[in-house]
Amino acid sequence: MLDKFKVSILLQGLTLLLLGPACEASSLGLTVHVVPLNSDGGRTVRAHFMAIAPSPCPALTGLCAAGEDCLVHNTSLPFEGTKPESGWCVRQWQKTVPSDYNATISLGSNTKFYVSMNAGPKVRANSGRLNQPAYVGLPPPLRARVNCPHHLPLSVKDLDGDRVRCRFARPDQGECVGCTQHSFIELDEEKCMLTFTGKAAAGQYFIHLMAEDLIPVPKTIQVIDNKPLSSVPVHLSLTVEESTSSCSDEPLATGETPKEDSTLFVLPYQEVSFNVNYMSQLESVLEVAVVGPPELFRVGFKTVGPLALMTMAWVRSENKLARLLPICFAVNTKSLQSEHRCVWLYQREMRTLPAGTELMCEKTEMTLVLPVTSLGNINLAELQLNSPTCPVTYNSTHLTARISLSGCGTKTVHSGSELVYTNTLKSVRPYTMVSRQPSLVLPLACRIPGVQAKGPQYKISMPTEEETFGNVDFQIEIYFPGEGPMANFTRSPVFRKLQFSPGRVRREAESLSQINTTSINSSSSSSTNSTSTSSTNSSFTTPGVGSKVTKLDLHLMSNCSIDRAEMIVSNCIESEMEDFAVSHPILEQGCTTSTGTIEIVTTETNSRIYRLDMSNMQTQGSTMYIRCTVNLCIATLPSQKCPDLCTRAINTRKVIGSVFTKTYTVTSGPVSLVVTTAAPKITAVATTTTTAAPTAALTIANTASTQNTTTSRAPEQASAMATGVILTAVVIFLQNFFLY
Repeated sequence: MLDKFKVSILLQGLTLLLLGPACEASSLGLTVHVVPLNSDGGRTVRAHFMAIAPSPCPALTGLCAAGEDCLVHNTSLPFEGTKPESGWCVRQWQKTVPSDYNATISLGSNTKFYVSMNAGPKVRANSGRLNQPAYVGLPPPLRARVNCPHHLPLSVKDLDGDRVRCRFARPDQGECVGCTQHSFIELDEEKCMLTFTGKAAAGQYFIHLMAEDLIPVPKTIQVIDNKPLSSVPVHLSLTVEESTSSCSDEPLATGETPKEDSTLFVLPYQEVSFNVNYMSQLESVLEVAVVGPPELFRVGFKTVGPLALMTMAWVRSENKLARLLPICFAVNTKSLQSEHRCVWLYQREMRTLPAGTELMCEKTEMTLVLPVTSLGNINLAELQLNSPTCPVTYNSTHLTARISLSGCGTKTVHSGSELVYTNTLKSVRPYTMVSRQPSLVLPLACRIPGVQAKGPQYKISMPTEEETFGNVDFQIEIYFPGEGPMANFTRSPVFRKLQFSPGRVRREAESLSQINTTSINSSSSSSTNSTSTSSTNSSFTTPGVGSKVTKLDLHLMSNCSIDRAEMIVSNCIESEMEDFAVSHPILEQGCTTSTGTIEIVTTETNSRIYRLDMSNMQTQGSTMYIRCTVNLCIATLPSQKCPDLCTRAINTRKVIGSVFTKTYTVTSGPVSLVVTTAAPKITAVATTTTTAAPTAALTIANTASTQNTTTSRAPEQASAMATGVILTAVVIFLQNFFLY
């Protein structure tokens, strides 16, 4: 019997070894974008590596040896994440290697991975050019939950318009080392779609794939031997976590978030930007996890209840990056991850300008002189700058344009330490006109070195929180109903019914059936968040000494004196422990979690009061602590109000059009749930660090902390002499082209 027990333990140990967390020496993700070099007929390629390494972030030393054509991308805006729990960061570099390449690469001392690719030179019969291997967007480390099936689509592109197919890497062909095909991972090769079946133990797993490009063939034609033109590696990691909620609770992309596989075309020195908006009803978003090109700006990240927003922007400066650049992103909560999406930046290929073209940069304007003979069949009457108010003149020999640095649609962007003024001369036709004539797109730029771009206008910044809201401070205070500094509102209260949090609705369906019969929520109105007056609560009597506290009023207040400032309360929790090791929700995403919590209506927009029915609280002891997360908000338009978090249809435009403070966490001191002395006179103490509210032995001490913040940036302007740069291309479009 003992032997059988030992065998059982041994088998369990082997199972955990095989299905448990993966080796620490593995990367959490890898893609290689391959660009064949024409100089030697494609026998060598420039390989652009993008790898995700577990924290702590490894150094980039050792990737490039002396004499190699190799470049490490040290960025001032690193890509990092906290989920999964190990944390991660992105490392990027490029290197000239043979087209058929196999190597073991080390990142620091803890991360090692094997790379194999087959991009041997193949000249395409349809164009006479070297074949371009497929591109695959690298998503942030993937997360899933036990027993929750999930689709994991890969974003793929091909510059030649070839069909892209994904398959598992084959160890017998030397494409991977020690790789395993997991039974719970399915792959649709033609769609490059992974499916997690949910039938896996909690742990971290690796997926090794190869992406191949094939000549596209009509479905009506049967081709027996359509061999792939190239194959490049794709490594992914999947962290499976225990499930504590419904499988449909993942955050969802909303609003202005770009669609999957969107493509943004980028001219030299052009800035492109987009917003991402997500809704997470069950848990607050902790981060927007992003993997993208070097120097991708990520600004304005904010979470307000279930909403999360962020802006991403990229400026195309002079670079040696690949022509296609993916930006892949997803949002993480404590236990959930949204579906990832990828947006592609396409760096338009430029042509050489003809001799005689000049661009002169002066203090206030730039002047363009362009030989007319170089424009071929271009209709000169259709040419205009970013703004049509600035004229473009021409004669039989030259075209001339005088372009104001502060007008004519001129834009200002940053390229490293340089300040760059950009404009574009382009053909503009009426929307109703269809023409086969060629069109022109000519980017123009004046670059000012950072040492020259000085003066009061060079540093432009958005108003700080203190400039907008003042030096804000928050207090959390607990009183008996009808007492405290806002007793005029709590003595004869008007209640505002709150919706239940989505998670609570599912977990407590029985409680929902009692909402209409609960005295604290009684109201003849069926509308959401309606108001009513409760005689039961207005006649509250302070309990005697030794009695259990039955009702309390939770006051959340700020010292902000701005008339239009509104307080937004996202979450509140209560615990019997000072460190909140075990806690229970009071409010989730602005919504109540039980019938025992209801808001009291006041005219003070910078404060919130909640009536707590202690019989519905989870705390069973004689003391509890309360912790809440709050923001202040000002709507940018006087006719609007800040968003109401406790509603099923939050207007994301209201969130985008509002100004918020950073998120503050406010924690109470110990709250006695047993009356030990008669109620003395109330004296409110306004301080954020230590507040005492001696209300019938309710002793409160407050602490406030803030979450991480991000700063905004704005284009800067300077008046200085600079050298003119005409971007080395005239783009003449004779027909449209497509990316697949």
